[in-house]
Parts: sequence; structure tokens; C-alpha cells
Amino acid sequence: MLRILFLGDIVGEPGRKAVIARLPELRREREIDFVIANGENAAGGRGITPKICIDLLRAGIAVVTLGDHAWDQAEIVPFMETEPRLLRPINYPEGTPGQGSVVLETAKGKVGVINAQGRTFMQPPLENPFLVVAEEADRLKAEEGADVVFVDFHAETTSEKIALGRALDGRVGAVVGTHTHVQTADEQVFPGGTGFLCDAGMCGPLESVLGRQIEAIVERFQTSLPRRFPVARGTVGLRGAIVDLDEATGKAVGIERFAEDFVDEG
Repeated sequence: MLRILFLGDIVGEPGRKAVIARLPELRREREIDFVIANGENAAGGRGITPKICIDLLRAGIAVVTLGDHAWDQAEIVPFMETEPRLLRPINYPEGTPGQGSVVLETAKGKVGVINAQGRTFMQPPLENPFLVVAEEADRLKAEEGADVVFVDFHAETTSEKIALGRALDGRVGAVVGTHTHVQTADEQVFPGGTGFLCDAGMCGPLESVLGRQIEAIVERFQTSLPRRFPVARGTVGLRGAIVDLDEATGKAVGIERFAEDFVDEG
């Protein structure tokens, strides 16, 4: 059995510090074989930098995925060309820097990871993920020998996430959503053997609005005036999903929400 830990959107320095501090022990405690994390909010809440990506990889994360903030830090663009373990959504047009999938060897077989972005209420509008992801999943298995395929679907609406999970049922091992920063309670294994969770949640400060300081967000809603949204502080909620997969079949045999809180004692 292959056990994957997927961590939802890492938000700013508090989220990074909590993940890096907790991950080694967490991997031992939960017998985790492979870790994936969404890092598109890791740099001050917007995008990711090469240094932050390297820090996350060194901490034990095997693959870092992104989303609609993929390009917010300019220095990440050339870095993407040199680091195959950092993924941007695969449904960007051909010629876009970086890559949207990767296959990595583990002691329990080859794990393929695909990062995709939804189109409903999302900017920029990208290619149809329903077509692109299905084709890529088949390619990873047929051409690169992936035993298991995991999809991070970075999307706004629950309907689009659920629909993609259903469309891929039996073709991939798991589809877990990101972007909304709020963990959902619909974890399940679909009839065809695909583990699903609509949104993994975030790894970010609990006393916040989606990881940002409460007062700034409330003021924006009250006044409609532009404001900076600093990352909040305090206790960090680590949220995600743990998926158990049969590497012989590539199908999920179980999925559970992961949730624990982390207090920085430093």
C-alpha cells in the first residue's frame, strides 16, 4: 500500500514554518510514503520563490503544486525550467514555462502527479481541464509507467471539482481540490476507485480570513476600497488529505481528511 499525504495551500511564512517543522515527525507517525503540497500562496500569500520551493522540497515534500498565483513572483519563471518537482497547472497553452505533471520513482512504485486549474470564476481562463487531465493521466501511465496518478485540481467551484473527480473515476488514484482554503467534509472513494476530496483546506493561520488578517479583509468588504491583505499570525491549522492507494491497481482504498493545529514555540 502506498500512502500519500497531500497538504492544502501553504499560506505565507506561518504556513511554511509549520509545515517544515512538523513534516518529519508527521511522516513517521502516519507512515507517509509520499508528500505533495500546494505552494501557490507560500510567498507572503502570493506565489512562490525559488528559495521557498527549495526549502519545502528539502523538508520532505516530493512535489509542490501551484495555481492561479503561479506567476506572482517573477523569479520563479526561470526556476520552473530547472525544477521538475515544481508544477504549474497543466492546462496552460503549449509553450508556457514549466510543466504540469511529473512522475517520480518511490520504493513502492512510480507516482505521477498532475496539477490543473479550473475555469469557472478563475483567471486566467485556461484550456479545458476535463480533456487535458484525462489525456495526461493516460499518458503518464502508458508512456512513463506511473503506477499511481494523483491530481491537484485548483478550482473555485465545488461543482467543477466534483465533476472532474467523477470524470476521472477509475483513471486516476485521487483527485483533491485546492484554492478555496476551506476544508470540505466530502472525502470518499468513488465506485471506480478514485479517492476524492473537494478541497483540502489550507496550511495557514486559523485566526484569519483564508490566511489573511481579519481586519483588512473586513474593511475591504465594508468599504470596497483597495487594501493590502497581510498574512495573519498565530496558531496554524495544517489541513489536507491522506490517501491510501494500491500500487498494483493504481486505485484508492481509502481517503481521510488530515487536520491538526500547530503552535510555533520559537
